[in-house]
Amino acid sequence: MLQSIKTKASFPRKVKEIENIFIPLKDGTKLAARMWLPVDAEKKPVPALLEYIPYRKRDGTVVRDALTHPYLAGHGYACVRVDMRGNGDSDGLMFDEYAKQEQDDALEVIAWLAKQKWCDGKVGMFGISWGGFNALQVAARQPEALKAIITLCSTDDRYEDDVHYKGGTVINEMLGWAATMLAYSSRPPDPKIVGTKWKKMWLERLKNEPFLAIDWLKHPHRDGYWKHGSVCEDFGKITCPVLCVGGWNDAYSNAIPRLMRGLRVPRKAIIGPWAHKYPHFAVPHPNIGFLQEMLRWFDHHIKGENTGVNNDPDYRVYVMDAYRPGSFPEKIEGRWIAESYWGFGNIENKTFQLTRQGLAAQAGREEGLTITSSQNVGVDGGEYCIIWLGEEFPGDQQKDDKGSLTFDSPLLSEDMEIVGQPTVELTLMVDKPVAHIAVRLNDIWPDGAVSRVTYHLQNLSMRESREYPTPLEPFKRYKVRVKLDDVAWRIPAGHRLRVSISTSYFPMMWPAPEPVRLTVFAGSSTVTIPLRKKNVTEKPVVFGPPEGAKAIDWKELREHSNSRKLSIDEKTGATKLEIIDDFGQQELKPHGLIIGGVGRENFEILPADPLSAKMETHWTETRKRGPWDIRTETYGRLTATKTHWKLWGKIEAFEGKKRIFVKEFNEEIERRLQ
Repeated sequence: MLQSIKTKASFPRKVKEIENIFIPLKDGTKLAARMWLPVDAEKKPVPALLEYIPYRKRDGTVVRDALTHPYLAGHGYACVRVDMRGNGDSDGLMFDEYAKQEQDDALEVIAWLAKQKWCDGKVGMFGISWGGFNALQVAARQPEALKAIITLCSTDDRYEDDVHYKGGTVINEMLGWAATMLAYSSRPPDPKIVGTKWKKMWLERLKNEPFLAIDWLKHPHRDGYWKHGSVCEDFGKITCPVLCVGGWNDAYSNAIPRLMRGLRVPRKAIIGPWAHKYPHFAVPHPNIGFLQEMLRWFDHHIKGENTGVNNDPDYRVYVMDAYRPGSFPEKIEGRWIAESYWGFGNIENKTFQLTRQGLAAQAGREEGLTITSSQNVGVDGGEYCIIWLGEEFPGDQQKDDKGSLTFDSPLLSEDMEIVGQPTVELTLMVDKPVAHIAVRLNDIWPDGAVSRVTYHLQNLSMRESREYPTPLEPFKRYKVRVKLDDVAWRIPAGHRLRVSISTSYFPMMWPAPEPVRLTVFAGSSTVTIPLRKKNVTEKPVVFGPPEGAKAIDWKELREHSNSRKLSIDEKTGATKLEIIDDFGQQELKPHGLIIGGVGRENFEILPADPLSAKMETHWTETRKRGPWDIRTETYGRLTATKTHWKLWGKIEAFEGKKRIFVKEFNEEIERRLQ
């Protein structure tokens, strides 16, 4: 992660660090913050930059914080990393993600920052993932001191593009993320920060800790629960400049074009080949000098300096060259392009007909093609949100394509540069009232290997509305439009393009209640591909080299490791996938805390029985310093009947070898057109 970063030890302004400071809120709650600021800031006040997340400044994000915050502080900012209420060393309790309380607290923090002697009254906000979400949400609340934000790997629409639902289907990342937060939030505050009350705080958190998937499953449609915090409900509420950043191998790149179209403030976009990480240390490479880009943005919009950001193209986008499937590429070859618009301008849309013979220019005779996919189609789908924990990228799609309807193009006589959002329009019918489909756009290599270019999932009950779904009438013809994920990918001459359609995609997508027989009418179904025009005058896109501050001093006590084991029973066809992410154990030298963690996920399904689907999780989290020895074990399990979800979870907490707390969750939740 850090090998490609040029670390710097000195900056234009000398920096001091405040290991912990408590920010008081009106209700008596105190939020724990770590701060870096110029040593002379009280004499020469500076703007403040806020990163506000639940992931624990003390140990959770300590590595990336060390690279980022001192660097920005050294260029004239007070950088403040705040633990949200109920997390890390902060007081209080957290009951859900993106709650109004979370936003209210952020407003108070921003007002507090603006009033400090070392602050000139102006504040910026930035963050990735959760921090990118709440940067948008807080900006929509329009705090007076907030002058600009940078949002990375985030979304404007909490229902359409997050870890809960995709195209209205339940994705298994829902339980995966709920299990992760169950583990993360089970960790205690640090006695060195909060003192002797640490255990009382810890037990109070454990007693009140939610299993977030319960509420998520109780809201299967895009109701007010999801509209809260979805800034797409009214883009006009955001009145400060926004830099939108993401990666094609991240789960949230779709939000960037929507934000760019919807916002009515100065806004720019950068989309690289990256997974879910900050671009100065992201993989796959090439990573960029992102901290320099942050400074250019904030220096212009907060300090009023002319850094040239207004002259940047609206979109700086990396077009990925095709890369082999089933690998974890450290680098993806390609090139940066500059665009003023997304989906038009330098883009022309080419429509192919889906025919029995494949993808063609002419529709030909209409013909119904049918498929009932095995429930284990999707085993090579990879992770919904790639972090870089082992083999998370999609595998070779050949196996999944055998259980799908496929439509292939002839050999390409010239390169095809796909830049935008492909769209598939299907005339179809099914034999059940609830049905899901997975639609993939694939790149076929000359030797037969198949890379997934982009995809989408669709609950056909939500073909017209995510808020008001309606059951399907068996054997009735429907027209369904599926927008695939935005992408920038170059398919070389000599390859083929393929559209693949299946009725299952497990373990990414939870199966429909019954096996579904899908009929797609070739001859009246199409795919439209956004192609970048040839001979476009290329404007150079240049980024500085990746830089950062000095890395934290830590000692590895147990190496990290990742494993994925897929097994298929020869007699029953039962498919099992076991994933183990061992994060190792490290001693953080600055304060002596020894941290460790292991996350485990197990998936099972029978090929003909969607009700056999099961997902189980088990996390172990450890914290130790001298005689202080803490461990939590957290568990989750999701199964379903035809009519109900069955969700179980458990938290166990240990002090030394003694179990001091246990709590279970048991929920049966109605399936409503899922």
